[in-house]
Amino acid sequence: MKNNSIKIFASAALVTLVIMGAGCAKFDQFGNTNQDPNGITNPIPSALLTNAISQMPGTTVGQRNAVYAQFIAENQYTDASLYSLPLIEMGGRYSGPMQDMQTVIDYNSSPATALAASADGSNANQIAVAKIVKTYWFWITTDAWGDIPYSEALKGANNLSPKYDKQSEIYPAMIQELKDAVAGFDGGTAMKGDILYGGDINKWKKFANTMRMIMAVRMSGKAPAAAATAFNEATTHAAGIITTNADNAQVNFPGGSFQNTWYLNYLTRDDYASSKTMGDVLAGLGDTRGLAFGTNSTMFPYGLTRDLAIAYGNSVGNGQSRVLYQVPSTHPNAAFNKRNDNSPIYLITASVSLLARAEGKELWSAGLGAQADYEAGIAASYDQWGIPMPGTYLAGGANYLAGAGMPGSIGAGSAPYDNFRVASSNIQDAATTTKLQRIALQRWIAAFPNGCEGWAEQRRTGVPNLKTTRFATGAFVNRYVYGNNDYGLNNANTVAAAAAMGGDTQDAKVWWDF
Repeated sequence: MKNNSIKIFASAALVTLVIMGAGCAKFDQFGNTNQDPNGITNPIPSALLTNAISQMPGTTVGQRNAVYAQFIAENQYTDASLYSLPLIEMGGRYSGPMQDMQTVIDYNSSPATALAASADGSNANQIAVAKIVKTYWFWITTDAWGDIPYSEALKGANNLSPKYDKQSEIYPAMIQELKDAVAGFDGGTAMKGDILYGGDINKWKKFANTMRMIMAVRMSGKAPAAAATAFNEATTHAAGIITTNADNAQVNFPGGSFQNTWYLNYLTRDDYASSKTMGDVLAGLGDTRGLAFGTNSTMFPYGLTRDLAIAYGNSVGNGQSRVLYQVPSTHPNAAFNKRNDNSPIYLITASVSLLARAEGKELWSAGLGAQADYEAGIAASYDQWGIPMPGTYLAGGANYLAGAGMPGSIGAGSAPYDNFRVASSNIQDAATTTKLQRIALQRWIAAFPNGCEGWAEQRRTGVPNLKTTRFATGAFVNRYVYGNNDYGLNNANTVAAAAAMGGDTQDAKVWWDF
């Protein structure tokens, strides 16, 4: 199965040279015809790390996931927001960044190659970083598909048909992998090729601890005891978690040939607009982060048909808000000036981390310190985007003790763009009657525009209370279905995994989704 390993299929054609009056050349005189004489015989760990990290922003932004979270609205080709079948292949992740990181681990672990590998950093530090990056890729993959190859994946020719592990088993395994990675760092040279933290081992530890804390909270509804233990271990670890924007896991684009994902998207096409769903939530809360989330206040109704979407765009003179669009330096909001080809893409931020810790404290520490983390998390999000938080913000709809959120209809357009009809049961809202719901709403906002995080948290908590647009052609998307390559190259195991999940459908829920 090409999903889980790099497989090189090479064949050599037997060449028979028949020359009259002479003998035939022997095959071995041609040397090893299965080996590229210009190929690299030994991996370069630093290059593999750079490659694996450089692919994170595009996947994390995940425009399709951001559509499902209703962070953004499609303004031309509206298939995803109408919930067409999400037939996405996962194989590229396995054969690409996951395998790259496994190669780094293997190269640094083997006595035969460890010395050569150490040119790019101490063996222990390389292994630790590779484990963290590999786990991040597994994490966003299982959150999208559910059960996936894990324990038997990345074995190369030793196992070309890996089984699918249950997500209930993958989550504890990922948490353990992160624990091992943090414990595995040594005092040696930092790994080269690190475009995430520049070799700062302490920040890598915080990143790993934050990942396992968020994982623990995410599985709290299904395995509360194990989740509580994992949460406590992560949040009390001496290295700490991400609590300041200085420690954010973010990929900083230099611009030029390596450009910000959103900037690059809008450079060649104009498919996405700011969603009216997010706009209505922010407006209802008196939240000013919309100044940095989009280019203006003209929000786009979510989930319109292609004809209606084009008509709406024409009705506003194609002046709808764009997500993180490059704007002139003369724009009155200075925060816009940061949204350029060299702007960062955030993987995990202090705001998301603090809000996740607030939820954990509500779940397992009787709420002790939860309000402080909640308010610090919101403040960190505002600071991240360069927007001053309104002085009355925490006293209104976002108030930790009594904030109502946005109980009215959100995201509904006016006829003929009435995608969520108020006169029916198909009403979206962002009401928050409990502290956990208030945390959930702020986590959804703080995740913007990270589609992986926003879609996962909305599915898990149901906040905001999103519905299918009335123009939908398919069921609400709770997961990606397995791809054609999965069935074609690993059929028996894929069929078994689909059956175990109750059917390979887009509305089936992943394990932690309650």
